[in-house]
Amino acid sequence: MVIKNGVQVLFDEGYVNDLRGRRIGIVTNHSAQYPGKGHLVDLLVKSGVDVRVIFTPEHGLMGDRPAGEHYPNGAYGGIPVYSLYGPRYKPPVDVIKGLDAVIYSIQDVGVRFYTYISTLFYTLESSGKAGVKVMVLDNPNPLTGLIVEGPILDPGLRSFIGIWSIPIRYGLTAGELANLFNDEANLKADLTVVGLRGWVRGMWFDETGLPWPRPSPAMVSLESAIMYPGIGLFEGTNVNEGRGTDKPFRVIGAPWLDNVRLIDEASTLGLNGLELRPVVYRPVGNGVKYSGEDCRGVEFVIKSRVDLRPVKAALALINIINRIHPGRFSFIERNGSYHFDYLVGRGNVRGLLMGGDIDEVMRIVDEGIEDYLRKVRRYMIYGN
Repeated sequence: MVIKNGVQVLFDEGYVNDLRGRRIGIVTNHSAQYPGKGHLVDLLVKSGVDVRVIFTPEHGLMGDRPAGEHYPNGAYGGIPVYSLYGPRYKPPVDVIKGLDAVIYSIQDVGVRFYTYISTLFYTLESSGKAGVKVMVLDNPNPLTGLIVEGPILDPGLRSFIGIWSIPIRYGLTAGELANLFNDEANLKADLTVVGLRGWVRGMWFDETGLPWPRPSPAMVSLESAIMYPGIGLFEGTNVNEGRGTDKPFRVIGAPWLDNVRLIDEASTLGLNGLELRPVVYRPVGNGVKYSGEDCRGVEFVIKSRVDLRPVKAALALINIINRIHPGRFSFIERNGSYHFDYLVGRGNVRGLLMGGDIDEVMRIVDEGIEDYLRKVRRYMIYGN
């Protein structure tokens, strides 16, 4: 089945005609594509739209900058490009005030700590303050809109990797999430969502007919994205999460890891939809854990993506690794805080894992999900 993304609908259904004669800003990166025709910015300029400024999220306009790397402002085809990833995270209100509308078009992966949705939040916030219209060109949630996994973020842990109190795997498209942000945070943006055509909630990205856009350097495949809600949590530990390999988020490892024992103990848990295989790999790259060292690890083979719950699987594995390597495994602490806490969204999960209380951890993962699902129905645009 082939669906149309928001960029295609913008041009095919005439929305672009309303943009001519107006001063437009675009929050985007390389993923804003009309398949077979080109990038949103180029197509708008070709259509006679006055694009005054471009704002770009983490990884930059071309999506090629490493995770966490701050980058400077620049230009594209003579259009100023503002970096929204350090030291600035919000589109400047004074710049937006000089526009008639702001367009947001970025493919995300449906995970709370993937920072593009924080850029969406701040785009709505700045546009609301400036009194400028916002148009979100929607994209599919690659992980479907049906499967949701907590924990739901504790408001006390809000950050750029956890911008609002939603689950890790939140089950909404960017357009639906924009509706939620705008309402719940009272951002007061004059919001229009240019919706998808043909997408239904149970659809995975490889069922859309759209080409995989590789939303960021490590998101090399849909399989990496499927595992990311769980394996991304290992970024807060001293276990390599597959960065620096050709299988990011599809392997974990460390030079000291007893991978055979880990797999043996995990096999008793019945991790749904997942097969664990022993592997030895050598990650390479700046800022990559154990770069140049042989890591004994585990490769994840997805057997049933419908049954798989990567957050629960990852937390169970962390619990086991801590138990079998009490002197080697650790959570990464920086400036008196733990990155893991902000990723998982609850301050007590780390302590429970260290104490071996995995049942309470799993309860927290499920806590509040039913209420969340009832609440977000009013923001949903697409049916089953």
